[in-house]
Amino acid sequence: MRGAVWQGTGRCPAGDYVDEKEPVMGLVDRIKRRLPMFGQSETPPPARPRPAYTPDPEPAEEPSIRGSKPVAAFIEEYVKANQVVLFMKGSPSSPQCGFSASAAGILASYGKPIAHVNVLADPDVRDGVKQFTQWPTIPQVFIGGEFVGGSDILKAMHESGELKEKMAGLG
Repeated sequence: MRGAVWQGTGRCPAGDYVDEKEPVMGLVDRIKRRLPMFGQSETPPPARPRPAYTPDPEPAEEPSIRGSKPVAAFIEEYVKANQVVLFMKGSPSSPQCGFSASAAGILASYGKPIAHVNVLADPDVRDGVKQFTQWPTIPQVFIGGEFVGGSDILKAMHESGELKEKMAGLG
């Protein structure tokens, strides 16, 4: 090592020796030399190709239980054929809205079988049940062939004990 001199200070920190062939490196130059993307000795690794975008497959649509029947006839027949009917978003085991979940939970607590219709699977039934009952919201509950109301009314009836009497009368 010839001419070990640190420019400007007269001191010579370890590793920063001046050679006639190599000038003194500043802090930025030292960092750049150690980084592969700036250093001259190594080339950066080639970029990996991105995988092709493939969208998730859409879930299979749940077929409507209505079939080809007119909506009003289907609703009337379904309500007459089942003691407890819940028109809801989703199913009791997988509700798609909080109000439907609440109604399904309250009805399930009585241990009676619940017939349900997923109104998300058939938009015609969703609109048709609103027209059939003249009630603007979903879920809608029928007990013993009679329209009871939505989730809020069902909850109030459950808390007052009225729903217990109605469910007990089903036999």
